[in-house]
Amino acid sequence: MPTPSAQYSTSDEYIRTFPKDVQDTLEAIRGTVRDAVPGAEETISYRMPAFKLNGHILLYFAAFKNHIGLYPPPPAALKKRVALYEGPKGNLKFPMDKPIPLALVKSIAKHRAKEIPAKRTTKK
Repeated sequence: MPTPSAQYSTSDEYIRTFPKDVQDTLEAIRGTVRDAVPGAEETISYRMPAFKLNGHILLYFAAFKNHIGLYPPPPAALKKRVALYEGPKGNLKFPMDKPIPLALVKSIAKHRAKEIPAKRTTKK
């Protein structure tokens, strides 16, 4: 497991620090978000992988000892679907010993993308 103070410059670096089964789970989440929101850019923020869209954070994901966390809290429209996974402050905790609900992750990413303002173009 990575150390809390470790610094990563890419999602690949972060993901490689985990055992193979956790790497596979993180890659599945990463691929699901890429497919759901093709224009999102990968970044590292708060020492965890994240996706940005139009300069705004779309979502973060991170592995912990017993779960995968997904942040920020999902849109209210998905409240019923995420209830089983809600953790502190509405963030999601997917247990490591159960399959990750990738269809739900896809829905969250798509809903979050709709909440992010379109990229502004500046006139010169």
